[in-house]
Formats: sequence, structure tokens, C-alpha cells
Amino acid sequence: MPRAYAFTEYGGVDTQDFVDLPEPTPGPSELLVQVRAAGVNPIDWKIRAGHLQAFMPVTFPAVLGREVSGVVRGVGKDVAGFAVGDEVFGPVAPGSGGYAEFALVTATSAAKKPVHVSFTDAATLSVAAGTAHDALQQLELIEGQTLLITGIGGGVGVAAAQLARDAGVFVLGTGSESKRALVESLGATLIDYHQDVAGQVRQLFPDGVDAVLDVVGGDALRDVAGLLSPFDGGDVPRIVSSADPQTAAEVGGTSVERQQTTEVYTALAQLVADGKLDPHVEDTFTLDQAAEALAGVEGGHSRGKIVITVS
Repeated sequence: MPRAYAFTEYGGVDTQDFVDLPEPTPGPSELLVQVRAAGVNPIDWKIRAGHLQAFMPVTFPAVLGREVSGVVRGVGKDVAGFAVGDEVFGPVAPGSGGYAEFALVTATSAAKKPVHVSFTDAATLSVAAGTAHDALQQLELIEGQTLLITGIGGGVGVAAAQLARDAGVFVLGTGSESKRALVESLGATLIDYHQDVAGQVRQLFPDGVDAVLDVVGGDALRDVAGLLSPFDGGDVPRIVSSADPQTAAEVGGTSVERQQTTEVYTALAQLVADGKLDPHVEDTFTLDQAAEALAGVEGGHSRGKIVITVS
């Protein structure tokens, strides 16, 4: 039977292990995908730890992973535009998981992988790049404005920095000194979070920044919320968070509203194909190394993206 890496109860790494599960059957509006690569994201361990069970409940054993790329092996009822053999990517369907040999993907959120985009890069677009795209759409920044990203060195921050930069937005972001080379390669300015963050930002922009994209939450968000310029943006949010909706609301911001559509993912994949967006996959692990891959993200110091490859 196909292998998958799952957790059997909410908790720590001791709840994770490999399981043998029947090959999934695609339901209405679903695709059965033979996984070639799976993106690894902070949300994976947060779900396992039970932090999100109030609005993302699972059935045990629950396969880890929220995004995949691979080859269509089955098409559910009422699915149009996809056929067996198509190379695709997208977020997994509810109840499915990506750290596996087979996964289910919702057809309305799936996109075809361009020939010149690797399965590894495609597997990173649904969560990180998709979140970055959606956040920037909410912020409605225009050329010449400034964006501060907390945790710029992670997957969401790396994608957001590139998308904002190409829109003519000046980007700066918090991170450790070890990520300076990566951040500067994105055309952004590093703000060392081990130093006086507010002081560093004010030195560059005495009047503050136009918007904040938060991917860390907690005190990291509270520390920068007061750095917004006096500009009145009307109904447009000036702080959006993908990590901590509660703190975002406390400081006058909001959470990222995800679109998760074929159109958005197709556009992001084309940017990768055109060389305009680099997901910066820094490490790859085999499915047998799934625990190591997740540990790399759970430790909180990974650069760019981590991907699990499945043969």
C-alpha cells in the first residue's frame, strides 16, 4: 500500500510516523495526484501540535503537508480541464496530506505545471507564494511605497519580497544577520531583529513605512506595528498577517485572505517559468527523511523553502 508520513494524535514529534494507507479515491471536483514533491511549511507542525484544531480539525491518522506537485492519476466527477497524465500542482484537498506517495487535490485550486518549472519549485507555490500574492493584493501597494516584512527570510517573505520589488515597492524585512545575503539578493534591505528594529527602520524611513506583511506574529508584529506612516489608507488594510490573526487584530490589522484559485497559481507558475520569481528552495529531502524536513521548518531558522521529493 502507498506510504505516507502522518501523525496519530495532537502533540510533538513523537506523534509522527510512517503509515500505509489505501490509495485515495478522488471525489467530486478532486484530482488523485501521484506526488513528485511536497512543500514543507510552518502550518504543517502547527496543525500537528493542535494549535489550529478549532478551525482545521483532522481525522487520525492525519497525513502531514498542505501542498504538492505531481502527475494526475485519477479524475473525480464533474472535473473539467484536467486529465490523467497532466503534470499539476496545488493545495491538498480537505482530509488529504502531501507527505505521501498519493494525495488528493481540489480541482478548482489545481494548476498545470509549466514544462520549464520543476516539480520541486511547483510544490512551493500554493502555500508560500500564494500567501505572499494574496497579502500583497490586500495591501494594494503602488510603485514608490514601502513594505516591511517580518521574517523576510522564510518562504512567504522571500516570495513577497520579489513580487513587491517587481511592482516598484521598496522592501525591507526583519531577519537574522545570517540571512543578509539572501535578503539582499531579493533586492530588499535587511533589518537585523537582534538589534533595535524600530531604530533601524526609522533611520531609513523617519516617517515610517506604508504597510507591514507579518509572517511571524506575537511580539515581532507588535514591535513594528507602530512604524506605519501617518498616511490614511481608507479601507485598505495596512497590516496583514499570515501567522497571527489575533495579534494582527489587536494592532489594527487583519489576516491574509487566501484566494487559492487556478488562475492565481497559474500566474505564479508563469512568473517562475519566466525567471521573475525564484522560490529559493534551499533544501530537499526524500520522503524517508520527512521528519528531518519538518524539523528544519519547525526550528524556525530555515531559509527560503524546504521540499520533500517523492520518487
